[in-house]
Amino acid sequence: MAYFAAILHMEKPELNQEFRQAHLDYLAELVAQDKVHLKGPFLDGAGGMVVYTAESLDEAKQLAEEDPYVKEGVRRLELHEWGI
Repeated sequence: MAYFAAILHMEKPELNQEFRQAHLDYLAELVAQDKVHLKGPFLDGAGGMVVYTAESLDEAKQLAEEDPYVKEGVRRLELHEWGI
Protein backbone atom coordinates (compact mmCIF):
# COMPACT_ATOMS: atom_id res chain seq x y z
CA MET A 1 0.00 0.00 0.00
CA ALA A 2 1.27 3.47 -0.90
CA TYR A 3 0.18 7.03 -0.11
CA PHE A 4 -0.89 9.54 -2.76
CA ALA A 5 -1.38 13.25 -2.13
CA ALA A 6 -4.24 14.76 -4.10
CA ILE A 7 -3.95 18.53 -4.04
CA LEU A 8 -7.32 19.99 -5.00
CA HIS A 9 -6.71 23.52 -6.31
CA MET A 10 -9.74 25.79 -6.15
CA GLU A 11 -10.96 26.53 -9.68
CA LYS A 12 -14.58 27.65 -9.28
CA PRO A 13 -15.18 29.00 -5.78
CA GLU A 14 -18.70 30.01 -6.75
CA LEU A 15 -19.59 26.28 -7.06
CA ASN A 16 -17.81 25.14 -3.90
CA GLN A 17 -20.84 25.16 -1.58
CA GLU A 18 -23.09 23.53 -4.19
CA PHE A 19 -20.92 20.39 -4.35
CA ARG A 20 -19.44 20.44 -0.82
CA GLN A 21 -21.79 17.87 0.71
CA ALA A 22 -21.34 15.44 -2.19
CA HIS A 23 -17.55 15.81 -1.81
CA LEU A 24 -17.73 15.17 1.94
CA ASP A 25 -20.05 12.18 1.48
CA TYR A 26 -17.72 10.69 -1.13
CA LEU A 27 -14.72 11.04 1.16
CA ALA A 28 -16.65 9.56 4.10
CA GLU A 29 -17.32 6.44 2.02
CA LEU A 30 -13.61 6.16 1.21
CA VAL A 31 -12.61 6.67 4.86
CA ALA A 32 -14.89 3.74 5.76
CA GLN A 33 -13.05 1.65 3.14
CA ASP A 34 -9.60 2.72 4.48
CA LYS A 35 -8.82 4.45 1.18
CA VAL A 36 -8.29 7.91 2.75
CA HIS A 37 -5.47 8.48 5.24
CA LEU A 38 -5.92 12.25 5.80
CA LYS A 39 -8.04 15.04 4.35
CA GLY A 40 -8.77 18.69 4.90
CA PRO A 41 -9.14 22.17 3.43
CA PHE A 42 -6.41 24.77 3.09
CA LEU A 43 -7.32 27.59 5.45
CA ASP A 44 -6.48 30.27 2.89
CA GLY A 45 -9.31 29.12 0.59
CA ALA A 46 -6.94 27.80 -2.09
CA GLY A 47 -8.50 24.31 -2.04
CA GLY A 48 -7.54 21.27 0.01
CA MET A 49 -5.70 17.98 0.10
CA VAL A 50 -6.67 14.32 0.38
CA VAL A 51 -4.09 11.63 1.09
CA TYR A 52 -5.29 8.40 -0.47
CA THR A 53 -4.03 4.90 0.28
CA ALA A 54 -3.92 2.74 -2.82
CA GLU A 55 -2.03 -0.06 -4.50
CA SER A 56 -0.96 2.07 -7.47
CA LEU A 57 -1.00 5.54 -8.97
CA ASP A 58 -3.73 4.36 -11.35
CA GLU A 59 -5.97 3.32 -8.44
CA ALA A 60 -5.35 6.60 -6.61
CA LYS A 61 -6.07 8.57 -9.79
CA GLN A 62 -9.35 6.72 -10.26
CA LEU A 63 -10.37 7.44 -6.66
CA ALA A 64 -9.40 11.11 -6.93
CA GLU A 65 -11.11 11.65 -10.28
CA GLU A 66 -14.41 10.33 -8.89
CA ASP A 67 -14.51 13.08 -6.26
CA PRO A 68 -17.50 15.32 -7.10
CA TYR A 69 -15.32 18.42 -6.75
CA VAL A 70 -13.03 17.10 -9.49
CA LYS A 71 -15.81 15.68 -11.68
CA GLU A 72 -17.72 18.96 -11.62
CA GLY A 73 -14.64 21.12 -12.25
CA VAL A 74 -14.83 22.88 -8.89
CA ARG A 75 -11.28 21.81 -8.09
CA ARG A 76 -8.28 20.95 -10.28
CA LEU A 77 -6.52 17.73 -9.33
CA GLU A 78 -2.76 17.46 -8.84
CA LEU A 79 -1.76 13.94 -7.75
CA HIS A 80 1.60 12.68 -6.46
CA GLU A 81 2.83 9.52 -4.79
CA TRP A 82 3.97 10.56 -1.33
CA GLY A 83 6.80 8.84 0.50
CA ILE A 84 5.50 9.00 4.06
